[in-house]
Formats: sequence, structure tokens, C-alpha cells
Amino acid sequence: MFQCLEHTLELPKEQWRVLDRAHNKRNVAEYEGDLDIDPELLDALLRVAREVYRRASALTSIKGS
Repeated sequence: MFQCLEHTLELPKEQWRVLDRAHNKRNVAEYEGDLDIDPELLDALLRVAREVYRRASALTSIKGS
């Protein structure tokens, strides 16, 4: 599902892959109980989330919403 961001927000593969990796780790924590917090992944996730927000906000501005 994160692959769509490459086309909708022109988010580079490297960035949407961070979201996918974090999602997969969340699934492992949820379904297998293995909670492994990776500080580097968390930092990357926060950076990418801010970028997604910035890009999505710019789209909204263009549409006049």
C-alpha cells in the first residue's frame, strides 16, 4: 500500500520503504509479541512522516481545500 505514495505524492522509494519496514515491525510486535524498538528506524519514520504531511498538505493547497 505504501508503494502508492510514490505515485500520489512522488515520495521516493527509500522513504516509502521506511513506512513499510515500520509497518512490518508493528505487525511482528502485534502478532508475535516481539517488540524490538529500533531508534534509527524511529528517527527515519518521524522524518518520513513529516515529509508525507508536507507533501499531502501541498496537494490540498493546490486543490483549494
